[in-house]
Amino acid sequence: MSTLSAIYALKRHMFHRRRILSLAICTVLVACSGHPDAGTPGTAASSFKVALLTPGPISDQSWNAGAYQGLIAIRDSLGAKISHIQTQTPADFEENFRQYGAQGYSLVFGHGFEFQDAAKRVAPEYPHTVYVTTSGTTSGPNLAGMTFGFADASYLAGLLAGAVTKSNRIAVLGGTALPPVVESFRAFALGARVANPKIAVVTSYIGNWDDVSAGKEQALAQIAQGADVIFQNADAAGLGVFQAARESGRAYVIGSNTNQNGVAPDVTLGSVVIDLPRAFLTIARRVKDGTFTPGVISLGESDDVVTLVLNPTLGSRVPPTVRTRIDSLQRAMLSGQFTIAPQLAKAPATP
Repeated sequence: MSTLSAIYALKRHMFHRRRILSLAICTVLVACSGHPDAGTPGTAASSFKVALLTPGPISDQSWNAGAYQGLIAIRDSLGAKISHIQTQTPADFEENFRQYGAQGYSLVFGHGFEFQDAAKRVAPEYPHTVYVTTSGTTSGPNLAGMTFGFADASYLAGLLAGAVTKSNRIAVLGGTALPPVVESFRAFALGARVANPKIAVVTSYIGNWDDVSAGKEQALAQIAQGADVIFQNADAAGLGVFQAARESGRAYVIGSNTNQNGVAPDVTLGSVVIDLPRAFLTIARRVKDGTFTPGVISLGESDDVVTLVLNPTLGSRVPPTVRTRIDSLQRAMLSGQFTIAPQLAKAPATP
């Protein structure tokens, strides 16, 4: 094993340990979520209150679960009183933002691109509450967006898929066509075509983020079209993709947002992981100590927040030359010496 591979192996081991601990805590607390007063206070007299709105269930083992783990990290590390609500409709975004502002919360996360408009309307009404929208690009005196450099790691996932496919046909499957999701799929397709110019990419969107059966059905349709590697970014609905790959026995999956390598280790090549607990805790510390500056906060590979984590169970399926190439590029990304952004700007608008 190379020195670089050993370093990444150690990082992945530590990463898994943090995730297991967070998930264990999450399981204990999940019954408490869903109400504005639901959080467990860090201390009896805590004045630092942090809330989270998610667009889907925190049991999705993906986007929403990672955010909830971030909320737990804020509670445990900063002694915050926390609360979580799963929103159902866009009308809920604004109502719950206002409710937390009226209750004097210090920090409220709206977890997703779709929360931006509501946060922009509500934030001026509650100047003592900081509102942060993930995947957001809007800002104000007490409003910030937090974007993740998902494209770089997605490009690496594309290199992986392009090298592993036998059919020269791969697929991307999303919940809905939100701009950050579309961008990551474009980066994935770009990486796949660099690895294998013969690649064809099948693109599908489920239309929602929660329907596991619909995710499975769409994935089976892609497999029927010959796709043998599927990069999914569909939250809870994405769990159906793993089911489809297992049942068909003809495709591999690349997970997203959290480390999903353990969801179906026999068919999962790797995961494009956002370390949401690290990102959330970074923002919360700044808010608590008074050093927070509103604006658009960008975190990615160079911040050690987004990374491709290969599944060691299927390590033998990845050609050594491809693993070396991924390791080399990842090292360059971590040091800030390489990003896919310039190439992505010239790439096709769709995967």
